Formats: sequence, C-alpha cells, structure tokens
Amino acid sequence: MTYCVAIKLNAGLVFLSDSRTNAGLDQISTFRKMIVYEQPGERFMVLLSAGNLSISQSVREILQIEQLKEKVDGEPLTIWNAKSMFDAARVLGSAIRHVHDRDAASLKHAGVDFNVSLLFGGQIKGEGMRLFQVYAAGNFIEATLETPYFQVGESKYGKPVLDRVITPTTPLDEAAKCALVSMDSTLKSNLSVGLPLDLVVYQADQFQSDKVVCIDDDNPYFKMLHGSWGQKLRQVFDSIEDPMWNGGQTTVPLIVPSSRNRALRKISTPDEKLI
Repeated sequence: MTYCVAIKLNAGLVFLSDSRTNAGLDQISTFRKMIVYEQPGERFMVLLSAGNLSISQSVREILQIEQLKEKVDGEPLTIWNAKSMFDAARVLGSAIRHVHDRDAASLKHAGVDFNVSLLFGGQIKGEGMRLFQVYAAGNFIEATLETPYFQVGESKYGKPVLDRVITPTTPLDEAAKCALVSMDSTLKSNLSVGLPLDLVVYQADQFQSDKVVCIDDDNPYFKMLHGSWGQKLRQVFDSIEDPMWNGGQTTVPLIVPSSRNRALRKISTPDEKLI
C-alpha cells in the first residue's frame, strides 16, 4: 500500500509520498511513488502514484512517450509540449487507457483488478498552477478553492489534520509541515506505509524547484516532528477536562437533557419491545 498527498495553495504546491510496497507480510519492498518532470522556465510537473505497482510503473513509462492525435505547433500532443496542465492530464489519462487496453484482460484472467490512482500537478508557462486526481479509467477531477488537496492510498489516518489546517492561503512551509504530520499519523497507524519519504515543494511561477528531499529514519527534522507531534497531542489531550458523571464541579457537564433525542433505553425483560 502507499500514501500520497498533494496540496495546491495560492503560494505554490506541496507533494509528499511514501515508498513502501506491500505484497504480503514477507514481501515488503521500497519503490518510489513520485516522479518530477521539469523544464526550467517552461514547465514543472509532479506525478504521484498508488495502487498496483506494475500498472503505475507502466503508466509512468508510457507517459514519457504518449502522444495524442491532435497537434501542437505541428507536433503530436505530449506532456512536454502541452500548453496547459489540463491537456497534460489528458495525455496522462490516455497513457492509463493504453496500459488498460494492453494489460487489463490478462490481469482480470489472473484475478487482479486494474487498480491505479494518480495525483498530477504543476504549472506550465502561460497559466496558473493546477492539480488533478486521475482515476483508473483515465478520467480526472481538479482541485478547487473548496478542495485544495488530494490524497491517494491510505488516506484516512492523515486526513483530519489536513482538514483542520489547510486552506488556499496556508503558507508553503506550513503546508509542508502539515503534510509531514499527516504522513506521520499514517505511519503510526498503518504498517503498509513506510519510509523513506519524498517531499517536493514548488513556489508559484518558478517553473522549477530545488526544494526536493528524501526523508529517511535519520532525518533530524522528521524525527523532531514525530516526537513533538506525539508529545503535543498528549499535552492537549491532558488539558481537556475529564467527563463528570456524579455532579462534580464543572462548567461543562456531560449529563444534560438532549433537546432532540431521548437517552438510550435499557431492555430489562424478554417481553419488552424494542420499538
């Protein structure tokens, strides 16, 4: 399994992925889930993948050479000459369908679903930054002001902190920190997600980035974040008052009449009706 998150902000983009692939308890390997496509001054794109590893690797390989029939300046449309991220996402969708047409029937015969989920974002000169979530059918949706981030893979553990922190106006470094906390929460709760991590931070209108880092067990910042996050969570938890059941001194009583619902009913004899 894996966990990938991509965040679109007014200030730029943040991409984070783990690198664990799990094919059974004794079949755990490390494969990178992120790839960066960069033409300095012209375009910057990042692809994150989750799902069946053979499918995602095939999609990444074919994306390098995939062409659509329509022309751009007399040449077939590719991710390298697309004038918009929307068109680049269309090329990615075509690459997925290419792999599906080639492999899906054989995979189904072997009892394997065609399973791949991708995040694809970046900026091409002449337009603003864009971020897409691309599905196994090659179709995709785009991040909006209301939904400024996407996740693929084991998303449930890292989602709460993103929901509470991330808005389009969040600063880039703060969003990178939030993404790492989201990943740390996932690492803590799910063994199918693991180090090392790949983190890329892109500043709007730069069309390149040197904020690219691989984070392993020895990374001092991630070790600090892991320890601090657990410690601060415990401190916040301890600062919340325990529920009072026996009418003790409190300004926030637990046992109060509900304005809309009755208290849970107890059944004490076999003859009582549930309703």
